[in-house]
Amino acid sequence: MSRTGRLVAVVGPSGAGKDTLLDGARAALAGDARFRFVQRAITRPAEAGGEAHRGVTAADFAVEQAAGGFALDWAAHGLRYGIPRDIEADLAAGRVVVANLSRAVLAEAGARYPLLVLEITAPPAVLAARLAARGREDAAAVGERLARMAPVPPGLAVRRIVNDGAVDAGVAQVVAALREAAR
Repeated sequence: MSRTGRLVAVVGPSGAGKDTLLDGARAALAGDARFRFVQRAITRPAEAGGEAHRGVTAADFAVEQAAGGFALDWAAHGLRYGIPRDIEADLAAGRVVVANLSRAVLAEAGARYPLLVLEITAPPAVLAARLAARGREDAAAVGERLARMAPVPPGLAVRRIVNDGAVDAGVAQVVAALREAAR
């Protein structure tokens, strides 16, 4: 008897610690075949820093998109992002597929796949401090970034994690949410 898995869409504002918590959860769940952590294709070089991703050129992205290689794709911040189509085999096999998504594709994802939105956030002062510590933007740009936070579309299952404490505590919350999604 087969069962359908679940796509866990991780979203949250810059500075919330999504990548840190996902890295910790990936390590904690390593070897557990119920879970797949997806690497996104992004039209920026892999060595550009930030999250571990599959770097592709804009031309290669367009070819892969036209061939149906992405289950979900979107544009943001002058880049293209794609989640590989092969997640559908994992979902059909009953696995929990964890992917860092944009809020812009959540409604589409929810219409196509069993979906849980894992919203990782932190209080505005914590987000501002983390963004300032990165040193990539001045205070005005940090303020603009925080003001752009969009809500999760209505009607979706959402689990919210406030990441304002120790990394281990945040990772434990993410792992618990993923294990719950696997039930």
